[in-house]
Amino acid sequence: MKRLYRSRKDRKIGGICGGLGEYFNIDPNLVRLAMVFLALITAVVPFILAYVIAWIIIPLEPAEEVKKSEG
Repeated sequence: MKRLYRSRKDRKIGGICGGLGEYFNIDPNLVRLAMVFLALITAVVPFILAYVIAWIIIPLEPAEEVKKSEG
């Protein structure tokens, strides 16, 4: 079963974009570019609020999941 987690290994701030990239099997840098574009469209403040809420709601990837993917 596929679950959405914040990434432990591909993170810049909170791991949200890295986790979304892993979940949808796309490059996390494309997700980051899309997030920047959305931030510019929404005048940044709503985007920051949404990012912080996602940071709180989306759980951090379990450590054993990281070990499985590496080994």
